[in-house]
Amino acid sequence: MALEQKLSLKLSQRLVMTPTLQQAIKLLQMTRLELQDVVNQELVANPVLDEEEGGADEAPAADGVDSAAETSQGKDDGRESAEGSEPADGGDGGDGGDGVPADVPPAPPGEPGPDEVPPPGAQVSETFEQIDFEAYFEDYMDGTASAPRMSEEGEEFSLENRADVPPGLDAHLAEQLGVSEATGVLREACAFLIGNLDSDGYLRVTLEEAAEAVPCSLEEAELALSLLQSFDPAGVGARSLAECLLIQARAADVATPLLVELVTQRFADLGSKAPQVLARQLNVPLEELTQTIEVIRKLDPKPGRRYDSSRTIYVEPDVAVEKVDDEYVVRFNDDGLPRLRVSSYYRRLLQAGGLALDGEGRSYLREKMRAAQWLMKSLDQRKRTIVRVAESIVRKQRDFLDYGVAHLKPLILRDVAADIGMHESTVSRVVSNKWMSTPRGLLPMKFFFHSAIACSDGEDVSSLAVKGKIRTLIEAEDPAHPLSDARLSELLAREGIRIARRTVAKYREELHIPSSSVRKVEPGRVRGGSEEPS
Repeated sequence: MALEQKLSLKLSQRLVMTPTLQQAIKLLQMTRLELQDVVNQELVANPVLDEEEGGADEAPAADGVDSAAETSQGKDDGRESAEGSEPADGGDGGDGGDGVPADVPPAPPGEPGPDEVPPPGAQVSETFEQIDFEAYFEDYMDGTASAPRMSEEGEEFSLENRADVPPGLDAHLAEQLGVSEATGVLREACAFLIGNLDSDGYLRVTLEEAAEAVPCSLEEAELALSLLQSFDPAGVGARSLAECLLIQARAADVATPLLVELVTQRFADLGSKAPQVLARQLNVPLEELTQTIEVIRKLDPKPGRRYDSSRTIYVEPDVAVEKVDDEYVVRFNDDGLPRLRVSSYYRRLLQAGGLALDGEGRSYLREKMRAAQWLMKSLDQRKRTIVRVAESIVRKQRDFLDYGVAHLKPLILRDVAADIGMHESTVSRVVSNKWMSTPRGLLPMKFFFHSAIACSDGEDVSSLAVKGKIRTLIEAEDPAHPLSDARLSELLAREGIRIARRTVAKYREELHIPSSSVRKVEPGRVRGGSEEPS
Protein backbone atom coordinates (compact mmCIF):
# COMPACT_ATOMS: atom_id res chain seq x y z
CA MET A 1 0.00 0.00 0.00
CA ALA A 2 1.54 3.32 -1.10
CA LEU A 3 1.85 6.27 1.22
CA GLU A 4 0.39 9.55 0.08
CA GLN A 5 -0.35 12.99 1.51
CA LYS A 6 -3.91 14.25 1.91
CA LEU A 7 -5.62 17.37 3.22
CA SER A 8 -8.78 16.99 5.29
CA LEU A 9 -10.97 19.21 7.47
CA LYS A 10 -11.94 18.23 10.99
CA LEU A 11 -14.20 19.89 13.55
CA SER A 12 -13.46 19.31 17.23
CA GLN A 13 -14.01 20.97 20.58
CA ARG A 14 -11.24 21.41 23.11
CA LEU A 15 -10.54 23.50 26.19
CA VAL A 16 -8.16 26.36 25.52
CA MET A 17 -6.42 28.04 28.46
CA THR A 18 -6.76 31.73 27.79
CA PRO A 19 -4.22 34.12 29.35
CA THR A 20 -6.90 35.39 31.72
CA LEU A 21 -7.74 31.87 32.91
CA GLN A 22 -4.07 31.00 33.37
CA GLN A 23 -3.54 34.14 35.42
CA ALA A 24 -6.63 33.51 37.56
CA ILE A 25 -5.57 29.92 38.32
CA LYS A 26 -2.05 31.01 39.17
CA LEU A 27 -3.25 33.75 41.53
CA LEU A 28 -5.81 31.48 43.18
CA GLN A 29 -3.26 29.04 44.60
CA MET A 30 -0.81 31.69 45.80
CA THR A 31 -0.25 32.52 49.45
CA ARG A 32 -0.64 36.05 50.79
CA LEU A 33 3.10 36.72 50.65
CA GLU A 34 3.41 35.39 47.11
CA LEU A 35 0.40 37.42 45.99
CA GLN A 36 1.82 40.57 47.54
CA ASP A 37 5.11 40.07 45.68
CA VAL A 38 3.31 39.53 42.37
CA VAL A 39 1.16 42.64 42.80
CA ASN A 40 4.19 44.74 43.69
CA GLN A 41 6.00 43.48 40.60
CA GLU A 42 3.01 44.37 38.43
CA LEU A 43 2.94 47.85 39.93
CA VAL A 44 6.54 48.31 38.85
CA ALA A 45 6.19 46.73 35.41
CA ASN A 46 2.82 48.19 34.37
CA PRO A 47 2.71 52.02 34.28
CA VAL A 48 -1.09 51.99 33.96
CA LEU A 49 -1.53 50.49 37.45
CA ASP A 50 -1.60 52.76 40.48
CA GLU A 51 -1.93 52.06 44.16
CA GLU A 52 -4.69 53.89 45.98
CA GLU A 53 -3.59 56.38 48.59
CA GLY A 54 -3.77 55.02 52.13
CA GLY A 55 -3.66 51.36 51.05
CA ALA A 56 -5.51 48.54 52.64
CA ASP A 57 -4.23 49.34 56.11
CA GLU A 58 -6.31 52.52 56.34
CA ALA A 59 -9.40 51.07 54.73
CA PRO A 60 -12.44 50.81 56.96
CA ALA A 61 -13.58 47.46 58.18
CA ALA A 62 -16.65 47.67 55.99
CA ASP A 63 -14.39 47.30 52.95
CA GLY A 64 -13.71 43.68 53.88
CA VAL A 65 -15.67 41.15 51.94
CA ASP A 66 -18.96 40.57 53.67
CA SER A 67 -20.14 37.01 53.29
CA ALA A 68 -23.72 37.53 52.21
CA ALA A 69 -23.03 40.51 49.95
CA GLU A 70 -20.12 38.91 48.15
CA THR A 71 -21.87 35.59 47.67
CA SER A 72 -25.01 37.14 46.28
CA GLN A 73 -23.01 39.36 43.98
CA GLY A 74 -21.01 36.38 42.79
CA LYS A 75 -24.23 34.53 41.97
CA ASP A 76 -25.56 37.51 40.06
CA ASP A 77 -22.39 37.53 37.98
CA GLY A 78 -23.20 34.08 36.70
CA ARG A 79 -21.53 32.01 39.45
CA GLU A 80 -18.08 32.86 38.16
CA SER A 81 -15.12 30.90 39.49
CA ALA A 82 -11.41 30.87 38.91
CA GLU A 83 -12.25 28.96 35.74
CA GLY A 84 -14.47 31.85 34.65
CA SER A 85 -14.63 33.57 31.35
CA GLU A 86 -12.27 36.18 30.01
CA PRO A 87 -13.16 39.79 30.82
CA ALA A 88 -14.67 41.88 28.09
CA ASP A 89 -12.03 43.99 26.39
CA GLY A 90 -14.07 45.82 23.88
CA GLY A 91 -13.95 43.42 20.98
CA ASP A 92 -10.74 43.80 19.02
CA GLY A 93 -9.59 46.71 21.16
CA GLY A 94 -10.37 49.26 18.48
CA ASP A 95 -11.55 52.80 18.95
CA GLY A 96 -15.12 53.71 19.72
CA GLY A 97 -17.18 56.03 17.66
CA ASP A 98 -15.65 59.12 19.27
CA GLY A 99 -12.04 58.00 18.78
CA VAL A 100 -11.67 56.60 22.35
CA PRO A 101 -10.51 52.97 22.76
CA ALA A 102 -13.37 50.73 23.82
CA ASP A 103 -11.33 49.07 26.57
CA VAL A 104 -10.38 52.34 28.28
CA PRO A 105 -12.53 53.01 31.34
CA PRO A 106 -14.19 56.43 31.44
CA ALA A 107 -12.82 59.14 33.65
CA PRO A 108 -14.37 59.25 37.11
CA PRO A 109 -16.99 61.93 37.71
CA GLY A 110 -15.64 65.29 38.74
CA GLU A 111 -12.27 64.79 37.00
CA PRO A 112 -11.57 67.09 34.03
CA GLY A 113 -11.17 65.52 30.62
CA PRO A 114 -8.22 66.07 28.31
CA ASP A 115 -9.78 69.10 26.55
CA GLU A 116 -11.47 70.67 29.58
CA VAL A 117 -10.08 73.75 31.32
CA PRO A 118 -9.88 73.52 35.09
CA PRO A 119 -12.12 75.97 36.94
CA PRO A 120 -10.64 79.08 38.57
CA GLY A 121 -9.07 78.41 41.95
CA ALA A 122 -8.53 74.75 41.23
CA GLN A 123 -5.20 73.26 42.30
CA VAL A 124 -3.05 72.55 39.26
CA SER A 125 -0.15 70.13 39.58
CA GLU A 126 3.27 71.38 38.58
CA THR A 127 5.02 70.10 35.52
CA PHE A 128 8.46 68.53 35.67
CA GLU A 129 10.16 71.75 34.54
CA GLN A 130 8.37 73.84 37.19
CA ILE A 131 9.58 71.81 40.20
CA ASP A 132 12.35 73.51 42.15
CA PHE A 133 14.47 70.45 42.87
CA GLU A 134 17.29 72.52 44.36
CA ALA A 135 15.00 73.94 47.04
CA TYR A 136 13.44 70.53 47.60
CA PHE A 137 16.74 68.79 48.25
CA GLU A 138 17.97 71.72 50.30
CA ASP A 139 14.99 71.34 52.64
CA TYR A 140 15.26 67.57 52.63
CA MET A 141 19.00 67.39 53.34
CA ASP A 142 18.96 70.48 55.61
CA GLY A 143 21.56 72.22 53.46
CA THR A 144 24.20 69.52 54.04
CA ALA A 145 25.30 66.31 52.40
CA SER A 146 24.64 64.27 55.50
CA ALA A 147 22.17 61.40 55.84
CA PRO A 148 18.44 62.20 55.77
CA ARG A 149 16.66 63.06 58.98
CA MET A 150 14.29 60.74 60.79
CA SER A 151 11.83 63.42 61.84
CA GLU A 152 11.14 67.11 61.64
CA GLU A 153 12.98 67.71 64.91
CA GLY A 154 16.23 66.79 63.18
CA GLU A 155 16.98 63.52 64.99
CA GLU A 156 19.64 61.73 63.01
CA PHE A 157 19.81 58.03 62.26
CA SER A 158 21.61 56.15 64.99
CA LEU A 159 23.32 52.80 64.84
CA GLU A 160 21.48 51.89 68.02
CA ASN A 161 18.18 52.17 66.15
CA ARG A 162 19.18 49.64 63.50
CA ALA A 163 18.11 46.01 63.72
CA ASP A 164 20.92 43.76 64.88
CA VAL A 165 21.18 40.42 63.12
CA PRO A 166 22.56 37.74 65.46
CA PRO A 167 25.71 35.98 64.20
CA GLY A 168 25.23 32.63 62.54
CA LEU A 169 26.90 29.39 63.52
CA ASP A 170 29.76 29.87 61.04
CA ALA A 171 30.55 33.36 62.36
CA HIS A 172 30.34 32.20 65.97
CA LEU A 173 32.78 29.34 65.37
CA ALA A 174 35.09 31.46 63.20
CA GLU A 175 35.36 33.98 66.01
CA GLN A 176 36.46 31.23 68.42
CA LEU A 177 38.92 29.93 65.87
CA GLY A 178 40.41 33.40 65.54
CA VAL A 179 41.26 33.62 69.25
CA SER A 180 42.54 30.03 69.47
CA GLU A 181 46.21 29.05 69.38
CA ALA A 182 45.83 27.09 66.14
CA THR A 183 48.13 28.18 63.33
CA GLY A 184 49.07 27.17 59.83
CA VAL A 185 47.55 24.02 58.39
CA LEU A 186 45.62 23.25 61.58
CA ARG A 187 43.76 26.58 61.39
CA GLU A 188 43.06 26.10 57.69
CA ALA A 189 41.73 22.57 58.23
CA CYS A 190 39.50 23.71 61.10
CA ALA A 191 38.12 26.54 58.94
CA PHE A 192 37.35 23.98 56.22
CA LEU A 193 35.45 21.82 58.70
CA ILE A 194 33.48 24.84 59.92
CA GLY A 195 32.41 25.57 56.37
CA ASN A 196 31.05 22.03 56.00
CA LEU A 197 28.71 22.05 58.99
CA ASP A 198 24.97 21.90 58.43
CA SER A 199 22.41 24.09 60.21
CA ASP A 200 22.18 21.57 63.09
CA GLY A 201 25.94 21.67 63.74
CA TYR A 202 26.80 18.23 62.30
CA LEU A 203 29.85 17.63 60.11
CA ARG A 204 28.87 16.47 56.63
CA VAL A 205 32.30 15.56 55.22
CA THR A 206 34.68 12.78 56.19
CA LEU A 207 38.17 13.41 57.55
CA GLU A 208 39.64 11.83 54.43
CA GLU A 209 37.80 14.36 52.23
CA ALA A 210 38.95 17.21 54.47
CA ALA A 211 42.57 16.03 54.39
CA GLU A 212 42.45 15.86 50.60
CA ALA A 213 40.78 19.27 50.17
CA VAL A 214 43.01 21.34 52.51
CA PRO A 215 45.49 19.49 51.89
CA CYS A 216 46.87 18.03 55.10
CA SER A 217 47.55 14.71 56.75
CA LEU A 218 44.84 12.61 58.35
CA GLU A 219 46.36 13.20 61.80
CA GLU A 220 46.16 16.97 61.29
CA ALA A 221 42.51 16.65 60.19
CA GLU A 222 41.74 14.71 63.39
CA LEU A 223 43.42 17.44 65.47
CA ALA A 224 41.34 20.06 63.65
CA LEU A 225 38.16 18.09 64.39
CA SER A 226 39.09 17.82 68.08
CA LEU A 227 39.64 21.58 68.15
CA LEU A 228 36.28 22.20 66.51
CA GLN A 229 34.46 19.89 68.93
CA SER A 230 35.91 21.87 71.83
CA PHE A 231 34.17 25.05 70.69
CA ASP A 232 30.84 26.40 71.88
CA PRO A 233 28.10 25.18 71.55
CA ALA A 234 28.94 21.79 72.99
CA GLY A 235 28.26 18.99 70.51
CA VAL A 236 29.10 20.97 67.39
CA GLY A 237 31.20 19.12 64.79
CA ALA A 238 29.76 15.71 65.62
CA ARG A 239 29.35 13.16 62.85
CA SER A 240 26.43 11.30 64.43
CA LEU A 241 23.77 11.82 67.08
CA ALA A 242 25.56 9.50 69.52
CA GLU A 243 28.81 11.45 69.16
CA CYS A 244 26.93 14.74 69.63
CA LEU A 245 25.35 13.56 72.88
CA LEU A 246 28.66 12.15 74.16
CA ILE A 247 30.45 15.45 73.53
CA GLN A 248 27.79 17.35 75.48
CA ALA A 249 27.80 14.81 78.33
CA ARG A 250 31.58 14.99 78.66
CA ALA A 251 31.50 18.78 78.56
CA ALA A 252 28.92 18.78 81.37
CA ASP A 253 30.88 16.07 83.28
CA VAL A 254 27.90 13.68 83.36
CA ALA A 255 29.31 10.97 81.05
CA THR A 256 28.92 7.93 83.30
CA PRO A 257 29.72 4.44 81.98
CA LEU A 258 25.99 3.65 81.87
CA LEU A 259 25.29 6.79 79.80
CA VAL A 260 28.10 5.95 77.38
CA GLU A 261 26.77 2.41 76.92
CA LEU A 262 23.19 3.63 76.40
CA VAL A 263 24.21 6.22 73.79
CA THR A 264 26.69 4.08 71.87
CA GLN A 265 25.16 0.59 72.06
CA ARG A 266 21.58 0.81 73.35
CA PHE A 267 20.37 4.05 71.80
CA ALA A 268 17.67 2.36 69.68
CA ASP A 269 16.35 0.51 72.74
CA LEU A 270 15.66 3.76 74.62
CA GLY A 271 12.58 4.47 72.50
CA SER A 272 11.37 0.93 71.93
CA LYS A 273 11.79 -0.83 75.28
CA ALA A 274 10.30 -0.10 78.67
CA PRO A 275 12.75 1.04 81.36
CA GLN A 276 11.99 -2.06 83.43
CA VAL A 277 12.95 -4.39 80.59
CA LEU A 278 16.05 -2.39 79.74
CA ALA A 279 17.18 -2.32 83.40
CA ARG A 280 16.92 -6.12 83.61
CA GLN A 281 18.92 -6.55 80.40
CA LEU A 282 21.66 -4.17 81.56
CA ASN A 283 21.58 -5.54 85.12
CA VAL A 284 21.42 -2.08 86.68
CA PRO A 285 19.01 -0.58 89.22
CA LEU A 286 15.89 0.93 87.69
CA GLU A 287 16.40 4.21 89.56
CA GLU A 288 19.91 4.64 88.14
CA LEU A 289 18.64 3.88 84.64
CA THR A 290 15.77 6.38 84.82
CA GLN A 291 18.10 9.10 86.12
CA THR A 292 20.51 8.47 83.25
CA ILE A 293 17.68 8.58 80.73
CA GLU A 294 16.58 11.94 82.14
CA VAL A 295 20.13 13.27 81.68
CA ILE A 296 20.12 12.13 78.04
CA ARG A 297 16.75 13.79 77.44
CA LYS A 298 18.12 17.14 78.63
CA LEU A 299 20.93 17.08 76.04
CA ASP A 300 20.46 19.05 72.81
CA PRO A 301 20.40 16.82 69.70
CA LYS A 302 20.74 19.85 67.40
CA PRO A 303 23.20 22.30 69.00
CA GLY A 304 23.53 24.49 65.92
CA ARG A 305 19.85 25.46 65.81
CA ARG A 306 20.27 28.13 68.50
CA TYR A 307 22.43 30.14 66.07
CA ASP A 308 20.00 29.88 63.18
CA SER A 309 19.58 33.45 61.96
CA SER A 310 16.91 32.69 59.35
CA ARG A 311 13.91 34.99 59.45
CA THR A 312 10.73 33.54 60.91
CA ILE A 313 7.76 33.68 58.56
CA TYR A 314 4.57 34.38 60.47
CA VAL A 315 1.25 33.10 59.20
CA GLU A 316 -1.43 35.63 58.32
CA PRO A 317 -5.00 34.39 57.88
CA ASP A 318 -6.61 34.81 54.47
CA VAL A 319 -10.13 34.88 55.93
CA ALA A 320 -11.51 35.55 59.40
CA VAL A 321 -14.61 33.89 60.87
CA GLU A 322 -16.47 35.98 63.45
CA LYS A 323 -19.64 35.21 65.34
CA VAL A 324 -22.20 38.00 65.05
CA ASP A 325 -25.67 37.54 66.57
CA ASP A 326 -25.43 33.74 66.69
CA GLU A 327 -24.30 33.63 63.06
CA TYR A 328 -20.79 33.13 61.71
CA VAL A 329 -19.64 35.77 59.23
CA VAL A 330 -16.69 35.28 56.88
CA ARG A 331 -14.56 38.33 56.11
CA PHE A 332 -11.68 38.48 53.68
CA ASN A 333 -8.40 39.75 55.11
CA ASP A 334 -6.92 42.23 52.63
CA ASP A 335 -4.68 44.05 55.11
CA GLY A 336 -1.28 44.67 53.58
CA LEU A 337 -2.40 43.98 50.01
CA PRO A 338 -2.14 46.99 47.67
CA ARG A 339 -5.42 48.39 46.36
CA LEU A 340 -5.08 48.76 42.60
CA ARG A 341 -6.66 51.27 40.27
CA VAL A 342 -6.13 52.43 36.71
CA SER A 343 -4.00 55.56 36.42
CA SER A 344 -6.13 58.57 35.56
CA TYR A 345 -3.22 60.16 33.68
CA TYR A 346 -2.84 57.31 31.20
CA ARG A 347 -6.60 56.97 30.92
CA ARG A 348 -6.89 60.62 29.85
CA LEU A 349 -3.94 60.10 27.54
CA LEU A 350 -5.77 57.32 25.70
CA GLN A 351 -9.04 59.25 25.66
CA ALA A 352 -7.30 62.18 23.95
CA GLY A 353 -7.40 60.35 20.62
CA GLY A 354 -4.50 60.61 18.21
CA LEU A 355 -3.33 64.04 19.39
CA ALA A 356 -0.94 62.91 22.15
CA LEU A 357 0.24 59.42 21.09
CA ASP A 358 1.44 57.80 17.94
CA GLY A 359 0.27 54.38 16.81
CA GLU A 360 3.00 52.41 18.58
CA GLY A 361 2.60 54.23 21.88
CA ARG A 362 -1.17 53.93 21.70
CA SER A 363 -0.94 50.16 21.12
CA TYR A 364 1.48 49.79 24.05
CA LEU A 365 -0.79 51.68 26.44
CA ARG A 366 -3.86 49.79 25.23
CA GLU A 367 -2.09 46.47 25.90
CA LYS A 368 -1.02 47.60 29.39
CA MET A 369 -4.54 48.86 30.09
CA ARG A 370 -6.00 45.50 29.16
CA ALA A 371 -3.42 43.67 31.32
CA ALA A 372 -4.28 45.90 34.26
CA GLN A 373 -7.97 45.14 33.87
CA TRP A 374 -7.27 41.40 33.70
CA LEU A 375 -5.19 41.55 36.88
CA MET A 376 -7.78 43.54 38.81
CA LYS A 377 -10.57 41.20 37.72
CA SER A 378 -8.49 38.13 38.62
CA LEU A 379 -7.74 39.52 42.08
CA ASP A 380 -11.41 40.30 42.66
CA GLN A 381 -12.43 36.83 41.48
CA ARG A 382 -9.80 35.25 43.74
CA LYS A 383 -11.27 37.10 46.71
CA ARG A 384 -14.82 36.01 45.90
CA THR A 385 -13.81 32.38 45.37
CA ILE A 386 -11.90 32.13 48.66
CA VAL A 387 -14.82 33.65 50.56
CA ARG A 388 -17.36 31.29 48.97
CA VAL A 389 -15.24 28.24 49.85
CA ALA A 390 -14.78 29.51 53.42
CA GLU A 391 -18.52 30.10 53.81
CA SER A 392 -19.25 26.55 52.66
CA ILE A 393 -16.76 25.18 55.19
CA VAL A 394 -18.34 27.24 57.97
CA ARG A 395 -21.82 25.99 57.10
CA LYS A 396 -20.72 22.36 57.18
CA GLN A 397 -18.50 22.65 60.27
CA ARG A 398 -20.68 24.83 62.48
CA ASP A 399 -20.78 22.17 65.21
CA PHE A 400 -16.98 22.26 65.38
CA LEU A 401 -17.00 26.05 65.78
CA ASP A 402 -19.61 25.78 68.54
CA TYR A 403 -18.48 22.72 70.51
CA GLY A 404 -14.93 21.73 69.54
CA VAL A 405 -12.95 19.11 67.68
CA ALA A 406 -15.08 16.21 68.94
CA HIS A 407 -17.90 17.50 66.69
CA LEU A 408 -15.78 17.89 63.56
CA LYS A 409 -17.64 16.32 60.65
CA PRO A 410 -16.01 14.39 57.81
CA LEU A 411 -15.60 16.55 54.73
CA ILE A 412 -14.03 16.11 51.30
CA LEU A 413 -13.33 18.54 48.49
CA ARG A 414 -16.17 17.15 46.39
CA ASP A 415 -18.73 18.15 49.03
CA VAL A 416 -17.64 21.80 49.01
CA ALA A 417 -17.37 21.86 45.22
CA ALA A 418 -20.95 20.61 44.87
CA ASP A 419 -22.16 23.12 47.45
CA ILE A 420 -20.77 26.22 45.71
CA GLY A 421 -21.05 25.02 42.12
CA MET A 422 -17.34 24.93 41.31
CA HIS A 423 -14.95 22.27 40.13
CA GLU A 424 -13.13 20.13 42.68
CA SER A 425 -9.73 21.27 41.39
CA THR A 426 -10.69 24.89 42.04
CA VAL A 427 -11.53 24.10 45.67
CA SER A 428 -8.22 22.25 45.99
CA ARG A 429 -6.33 25.34 44.82
CA VAL A 430 -8.27 27.55 47.23
CA VAL A 431 -7.55 25.50 50.36
CA SER A 432 -3.88 25.02 49.46
CA ASN A 433 -1.64 27.17 51.73
CA LYS A 434 -4.61 29.21 52.97
CA TRP A 435 -5.34 29.90 56.62
CA MET A 436 -8.56 30.71 58.45
CA SER A 437 -8.89 32.59 61.73
CA THR A 438 -11.72 31.03 63.74
CA PRO A 439 -12.96 31.22 67.35
CA ARG A 440 -11.19 27.86 67.76
CA GLY A 441 -7.83 29.29 66.69
CA LEU A 442 -5.81 29.89 63.55
CA LEU A 443 -6.23 26.81 61.35
CA PRO A 444 -5.26 25.86 57.80
CA MET A 445 -8.20 25.33 55.49
CA LYS A 446 -7.09 21.75 54.87
CA PHE A 447 -7.69 21.08 58.57
CA PHE A 448 -11.44 20.80 57.93
CA PHE A 449 -11.09 18.04 55.31
CA HIS A 450 -10.88 14.53 56.77
CA SER A 451 -12.03 11.06 55.82
CA ALA A 452 -15.16 9.53 57.32
CA ILE A 453 -15.37 6.61 59.74
CA ALA A 454 -18.70 4.81 59.97
CA CYS A 455 -20.47 4.50 63.31
CA SER A 456 -23.03 2.03 64.55
CA ASP A 457 -25.73 4.73 64.74
CA GLY A 458 -25.44 5.43 61.01
CA GLU A 459 -23.61 8.77 61.27
CA ASP A 460 -20.03 9.27 60.08
CA VAL A 461 -17.28 10.60 62.33
CA SER A 462 -14.19 12.49 61.22
CA SER A 463 -10.85 10.73 61.61
CA LEU A 464 -9.55 13.78 63.48
CA ALA A 465 -12.34 13.40 66.04
CA VAL A 466 -11.36 9.74 66.50
CA LYS A 467 -7.75 10.79 67.10
CA GLY A 468 -8.98 13.21 69.74
CA LYS A 469 -10.90 10.42 71.49
CA ILE A 470 -7.80 8.19 71.44
CA ARG A 471 -5.69 10.97 72.98
CA THR A 472 -8.34 11.56 75.68
CA LEU A 473 -8.47 7.86 76.58
CA ILE A 474 -4.69 7.61 76.83
CA GLU A 475 -4.40 10.74 78.97
CA ALA A 476 -6.95 9.30 81.43
CA GLU A 477 -5.39 5.80 81.63
CA ASP A 478 -3.72 4.26 84.65
CA PRO A 479 0.09 4.66 84.21
CA ALA A 480 0.63 1.27 85.81
CA HIS A 481 -1.81 -0.40 83.41
CA PRO A 482 -1.75 1.53 80.10
CA LEU A 483 -4.33 0.81 77.44
CA SER A 484 -3.21 -1.40 74.59
CA ASP A 485 -4.28 -0.81 71.00
CA ALA A 486 -6.75 -3.68 71.22
CA ARG A 487 -8.24 -2.27 74.41
CA LEU A 488 -8.54 1.18 72.81
CA SER A 489 -10.36 -0.42 69.88
CA GLU A 490 -12.83 -2.04 72.31
CA LEU A 491 -13.46 1.23 74.16
CA LEU A 492 -14.11 3.06 70.89
CA ALA A 493 -16.49 0.29 69.82
CA ARG A 494 -18.55 0.93 72.96
CA GLU A 495 -19.01 4.52 71.74
CA GLY A 496 -20.17 3.26 68.35
CA ILE A 497 -16.85 3.80 66.51
CA ARG A 498 -15.77 0.50 65.03
CA ILE A 499 -12.16 0.57 63.83
CA ALA A 500 -9.55 -2.16 63.73
CA ARG A 501 -6.62 -2.44 66.12
CA ARG A 502 -4.12 -1.64 63.36
CA THR A 503 -6.04 1.57 62.60
CA VAL A 504 -5.79 2.55 66.26
CA ALA A 505 -2.04 1.87 66.13
CA LYS A 506 -1.71 4.05 63.02
CA TYR A 507 -3.60 6.96 64.61
CA ARG A 508 -1.57 6.60 67.81
CA GLU A 509 1.69 6.83 65.88
CA GLU A 510 0.42 9.91 64.03
CA LEU A 511 -0.24 11.48 67.44
CA HIS A 512 3.39 10.66 68.45
CA ILE A 513 2.21 8.53 71.39
CA PRO A 514 4.42 5.52 72.25
CA SER A 515 3.06 2.02 72.66
CA SER A 516 1.62 0.72 75.92
CA SER A 517 4.85 -1.13 76.81
CA VAL A 518 6.81 2.12 76.73
CA ARG A 519 4.10 4.07 78.58
CA LYS A 520 3.94 1.55 81.42
CA VAL A 521 5.21 2.85 84.77
CA GLU A 522 5.63 0.83 87.96
CA PRO A 523 3.36 1.65 90.92
CA GLY A 524 4.80 4.37 93.13
CA ARG A 525 6.45 6.21 90.22
CA VAL A 526 5.16 8.65 87.66
CA ARG A 527 6.16 8.98 84.04
CA GLY A 528 9.56 10.58 83.88
CA GLY A 529 11.16 8.58 86.70
CA SER A 530 10.45 10.79 89.73
CA GLU A 531 8.77 9.31 92.80
CA GLU A 532 5.28 10.30 93.83
CA PRO A 533 5.03 12.20 97.12
CA SER A 534 3.95 10.03 100.00
